[in-house]
Amino acid sequence: MKIKLEYVWLDGYEPEPNLRSKVKVIETNIKDLKITDIPLWNFDGSSTQQAEGNNSDCILKPVKIYKSNGNPSTIYVMCEVLNSDNTPHVTNHRAKILENSSYKPDMWFGFEQEYFFREGKNSPILGHMSNNEPQGKFYCGVGSNIVGRNIVEEHLDLCLDYDIFITGTNAEVALGQWEYQVFSKDVLDAGDDLWMTRYFLNKVSEKYGVYVEYHPKPLRTGEWNGSGLHTNFSTKKMREEGGEEYFNAIFRAFEMRHENHIEVYGSENDLRLTGKFETQSINKFSWGVADRGASIRVPHSTKENWKGYLEDRRPASNANPYDIIRVISVTLDMTEELFSLHHNMYSNVSLKNIDEVIKKYQAVSSDDLLDEYKND
Repeated sequence: MKIKLEYVWLDGYEPEPNLRSKVKVIETNIKDLKITDIPLWNFDGSSTQQAEGNNSDCILKPVKIYKSNGNPSTIYVMCEVLNSDNTPHVTNHRAKILENSSYKPDMWFGFEQEYFFREGKNSPILGHMSNNEPQGKFYCGVGSNIVGRNIVEEHLDLCLDYDIFITGTNAEVALGQWEYQVFSKDVLDAGDDLWMTRYFLNKVSEKYGVYVEYHPKPLRTGEWNGSGLHTNFSTKKMREEGGEEYFNAIFRAFEMRHENHIEVYGSENDLRLTGKFETQSINKFSWGVADRGASIRVPHSTKENWKGYLEDRRPASNANPYDIIRVISVTLDMTEELFSLHHNMYSNVSLKNIDEVIKKYQAVSSDDLLDEYKND
């Protein structure tokens, strides 16, 4: 039968990439179709900030396919971008996850994608032209306290039909703001699925004539929340071994690499991370149990036995999930090295060795943090 393959990829625009797509029609047996059956394709990289006009061919490498339970004629294909020699393009941040030890098969990720609807691009936030009430009634609201539910529910149904594990959705604190949650037990799937849900949301928004706003602080006048991409994460060690000492090591490593994280947690995130509206200041790191004003929130279920997941509340709604996955993975590598070093030299911790680890991971440490390792 003839089927449509809708190739989806990320372009080279900065500070955040845009989603792109084009359709190839092929004739095949869809029942047995696998990712290896999807052909490579090319595109004009000079039109996407990924190549010069005199050598413009870039390659689309299929990495994951999304099949519908109800519409078998259309298959969505998530792609990496390659150079003409089949090496990863500089804008291919997905491939960077596989570098060094960033790829951790036992890591689980849950993204909480917040966003706003606008009446159109560069137009007011949906519902705000007629609203004169402050935020308060809109969170998880119904009826006249929300706008855009028809779009949200169509998006949810589309994602579920294509077997993306969306675990929930809700109206958010500000009028015209929504959130959905995506969970995966594979790091590459986590990034792929989040990007595909964004793609689906953008496509559904075309139908309704609205614009999906991923900027972390679209409402800058008045008392309104911004939008984040809160990232829940865990490793097998966090889930099954844990321990308060190990989690404290995680917090220390995340504090030392706070600036490394902020660098990839989305543009103009300083407008959102102000220390107000359920955020910590962008210039400060903190963690707390059930504290939505902290950089890292520790759920009560994790604190109970010091086993489970953590929520990084710093990423902005426009952040690239591939970058988030990679920076968290690298910081957990640093955690392991510091934790191992501490235990192997428990009676005589070498600050020289600690300094070497800090330098390796381009971290910044205060004297207080070094003293914690020395005196624990």
